[in-house]
Amino acid sequence: MSRLPFPGAYPTTRMRRLRTDGWIRELVAEHRLSPSDLIWPIFVVEGDRRQPVESLPGVERHDLASAVEACRRARDLGIPAVAIFPMIDRALRSEDGAEACRAGNLVCRAVSAIKAAVPDLGIVVDVALDPFTSHGHDGVIRDGRILNDETIEILVRQAVVQAEAGADIVAPSDMMDGRIGAIRAGLDGAGRQDVKIMAYSAKYASAFYGPFRDAVGSTGVLVGDKKTYQMDFGNSDEAMREVELDLREGADMVMVKPGLPYLDIIRRVRDGFGVPVLAYQVSGEYAMMKAAAQNGWLDYDKALIEVLTAFKRAGAAGVLTYGAVDAAVLLG
Repeated sequence: MSRLPFPGAYPTTRMRRLRTDGWIRELVAEHRLSPSDLIWPIFVVEGDRRQPVESLPGVERHDLASAVEACRRARDLGIPAVAIFPMIDRALRSEDGAEACRAGNLVCRAVSAIKAAVPDLGIVVDVALDPFTSHGHDGVIRDGRILNDETIEILVRQAVVQAEAGADIVAPSDMMDGRIGAIRAGLDGAGRQDVKIMAYSAKYASAFYGPFRDAVGSTGVLVGDKKTYQMDFGNSDEAMREVELDLREGADMVMVKPGLPYLDIIRRVRDGFGVPVLAYQVSGEYAMMKAAAQNGWLDYDKALIEVLTAFKRAGAAGVLTYGAVDAAVLLG
């Protein structure tokens, strides 16, 4: 009596059976992408104008009225939240970034306007000083050094005024040690216990941030680099320590930034802590796809969905992407 082939071996098992038709591929798909997985970063600017960002094709800086309309569209497409980043007038930039703490600043007015017009849309705000400092760094500088504790004091005030303007999530992106605990205490002390903290816990000193710096007006302003506070891109265990510290201090969710070059970090954090992990498909990642598509080298629509699905596969609960609206339209 002949024996059957070993169970699971060819030809009894043919992996291609579950790929024969679109309906079966959909049925057995392990990961699905939807608009509800996306956060849309938008740039705001003073005045009555919309400005294209040359290094980010398809991305604009919005005046407040335009930002409100853009956010309405995002909500209607099923995108649950937007992240606001400002381009501040150079005259308002200072050594200590004091404009970041003024209740009537551009970010706070944008938050208030969007929340009033689209109350069911989540609003994420960046807690960092780089758009507000004359030197382009995320902290206060003295004798060429970024001062950690002095910077934290300013970040706490910044987070509180943003929360009071109506922000749902504050997202400290500065990478100062101890800032999550200080911001949590500041928010709670101001009666803003329900405001959530999305910590940029594993933010790497990356070459992929260039177009973003164009968008917020920091190109040509930044003095030196950010390697004394952003992470070395060769490190992985360090990211786990950063995440653990931020969670101990009160972070509700954590972020890995950039995204695609750091899928391994996303997976390690998700497996190691079981908390919501966000990925940021940063400006350089998005711009590369756009530039390649403009040259006919790849299909932008297909590449965008593939990459965003890769973030989900790696364990991301959500993705910040400049292509959020494009993806939401494609996903129908």
